[in-house]
Amino acid sequence: MGLCEIMRGWSCSVRTGGLGTLVGLMLLEMSLAQLAPPHTACGAAAAPQNLTQPHYQDSGRDNSSGFMAALVQSFLHTVQPKPFPGELILKIVNDLGGIHSNQEAIKEVLVYEVGFLVCAAIGVLYIILMPIVGFFLACCRCCGNCGGKMYQKQTSSIHCRRRTLYWSAFITTIIILAGNICMFKSNEDLKVSVNQSPMQLNTTLGNIHIYLTSVPQQFDYVVSESYKTIQEVTGNLDDIGHQLGTEIQQRFNAPLASALQPVRLLNQENRNISFQLGKLNLSLAKLQSSLDQLLANVSAVRTRINETLSSPDCQGCNVQLQELTLDTTITTPGLNQLLYAVDRITKMNLTSKIAEAEDYFNSIPQTVIDDTRDVVQQSKQHLGDIKRQISHVASNFPALTGVSKALNQVHVEISKVTPEVKRAEYIRWAVCVALCCGVLLVVVCNLLGLVLGPFGLKPKEDPAKRSCMADCGGTFLMMGAGFSFLFSWLFMIVVLLLFLLGGNVYTLLCRPWSNGQLFKFIDTPGLVPPLDEISGFRNISFSDIYKDCEENQPLWTTFHLHEIINLEKIFNISQYAEEIQQQFDGADIRLSNITLLSSEDKHQLSSFSAEMQTFNSTAVSQQMDSITNINLNATIDKLDQLAVAQTSRDVSEALRRDASNLRQIQSSKETTIDLQVENLRYSIKSLQSNIERVSGTVGEVLSNVGAAQDFLATNMTQIVKIERRTFLDCQLSYFITYADWATLTITKLLGRCQPVVEALDSAEAILCSHAVESLNAFWFSLGWCLIFFIPSIIFSVKLAKYYRKLKLSDVNHDHIIMNHIPRAQMRI
Repeated sequence: MGLCEIMRGWSCSVRTGGLGTLVGLMLLEMSLAQLAPPHTACGAAAAPQNLTQPHYQDSGRDNSSGFMAALVQSFLHTVQPKPFPGELILKIVNDLGGIHSNQEAIKEVLVYEVGFLVCAAIGVLYIILMPIVGFFLACCRCCGNCGGKMYQKQTSSIHCRRRTLYWSAFITTIIILAGNICMFKSNEDLKVSVNQSPMQLNTTLGNIHIYLTSVPQQFDYVVSESYKTIQEVTGNLDDIGHQLGTEIQQRFNAPLASALQPVRLLNQENRNISFQLGKLNLSLAKLQSSLDQLLANVSAVRTRINETLSSPDCQGCNVQLQELTLDTTITTPGLNQLLYAVDRITKMNLTSKIAEAEDYFNSIPQTVIDDTRDVVQQSKQHLGDIKRQISHVASNFPALTGVSKALNQVHVEISKVTPEVKRAEYIRWAVCVALCCGVLLVVVCNLLGLVLGPFGLKPKEDPAKRSCMADCGGTFLMMGAGFSFLFSWLFMIVVLLLFLLGGNVYTLLCRPWSNGQLFKFIDTPGLVPPLDEISGFRNISFSDIYKDCEENQPLWTTFHLHEIINLEKIFNISQYAEEIQQQFDGADIRLSNITLLSSEDKHQLSSFSAEMQTFNSTAVSQQMDSITNINLNATIDKLDQLAVAQTSRDVSEALRRDASNLRQIQSSKETTIDLQVENLRYSIKSLQSNIERVSGTVGEVLSNVGAAQDFLATNMTQIVKIERRTFLDCQLSYFITYADWATLTITKLLGRCQPVVEALDSAEAILCSHAVESLNAFWFSLGWCLIFFIPSIIFSVKLAKYYRKLKLSDVNHDHIIMNHIPRAQMRI
């Protein structure tokens, strides 16, 4: 009722001149309300947040190739230029038991490996010939042959030959040193790679595990969002009384408010008029009482004055005092009829009619609840069907728990073998360091020989008298040649084994892995169990998976899930919307008709407006004027004049006394009656103003109530249908928004599998880019050194004789002077 009080306060401030404008605005508002589109309080369905992609660890892998990768790969491409032998491997795999008797397969293998076989043959020849040549060379030198004779013929070109051999030996030694440095570097790289491999593998497996764990979590998030949507719609259905009922109320609010507002105003004005009439009657009664007292007092004085004037002693007392004859009767034409009309309107009890309309308005939500109870239950059943359909998607989604368990097992196995791998790697590293030191020993001997020999050599000195430093230089050169013969064939065995291992791993695994031929080979039918047998996927190959994951495609695209899951059918809201729409249309929301004012009430209001005009305030005002105009001062002046003219003291005093009484009566009239008259004038004026305003209010009530009644009778059913459909569309919009989001999320965002490619690339980097390339760089560097051992031996053996102390001197007998003189030495 607070609103009613506000409306009353507002209505009391309305001016009569603006009443017609107000009525026009209200009628316009009712017309616009009928034509306006249905208002909806349905908030826009907020789409769930995008999937949170998991955070993966940085494996710290370096995909860059090794420092000798290009050179080694070029050599291996030359050795094995043929493509990946997929068909040959399939033939071998399919005939593992009879491969020894299958000569054709063996021939194909040999033909494919012909490059490696040629290199192996060269290595075998090296292994065989190097110790044999060294043995025979040692025997020949011991017998004084093959440079073993400690004599050197002195010729004019000896110094040129020495320099040529020196620089040849120096360059060869530098080349061997460069290869030796590459050995140390590749050995250290291999050590670092092997030591870091367990950690990198664990990190890679951890990322795969994170990925496999995140996929179900992401899908659970999608499903949980569907449950939130279903719960939200279920809550809206449970709150249908408030949501739908309130919307219907809003549509009825404008016409009912415009109709009830003047009724409230009229009710208040009627109360005001009733109060003013009561106040007016009380004022009239008080004024009439005062006038009667005035009339009695004047009549008493007039009687005494007449007696005095009739006295024989009164001189000149034949005057007439007509002013003392007063008419104090007050009549109020039409006031009783006005009281009767107000009383009839009061008995109409407009307050109860307003309360009845408000109760009808406030009962709409409960009516909606009662009339839609069955359809709400049926709609909830459909929501349960939608929930089961979405859960069906989860049950059909491929399970990845088996893969996750396998990864955990691999992680455990890696942890177990890591200590053994580190111990084996330490042994391998130590052996390779020994090999590097063996080569370094040859290089050091050569460098010492190349340094000590020239520093200790005096070209003019007799070869038999060379210095110890020069002799040491020659000895170091011979030691380098000896160590080369001693170690080279053993080192070549290592080179041959590592070459066959690392070269074939590169050509049969790393190279096809890098260019994608390995995945195509895995896709060969019959080689490995197909994916559809493993996980239920269809028409999927490993190469396709790798390609899609490389582009960071979701699982929906990668595994062709559209072939086993029909999202369009699951998220097709129309299949439920039509049935739910029919059920809602069948729900009859019965809003009873309400009569705001009956015909009799309207007739009484019309009569009330007419009867209000019968009150004649002008006549009453004229009577007030006649009362206000009563003035006894002229009579008082006459009495005073007569009193002065009298000779009789008694008559004079009697006249003076009567004049004084009249003066008191006049003063009492001015202070009491005139004030009451003014108050009565104000009450009549206020009453007349309210009467005029009520006439306009009655017209507004009849007009607005009629318009509202027509609006309810004409549009009630249509409004209920429109708001019911709007409410249903609102609930369906939640599902449409969710369906669009879920479809986009599942098909575009869920399970983006780039981490799988990164894991494979990390494994390829660990195995090939680091381990295999470092291993190949090591044997290539060692082989490089061993190849240059051959020219190093030749140059060292030949150069050593130019620095070693010889036993025999070369004497020149072709001379002119017969005396023995020292042989001239050529300057260098």
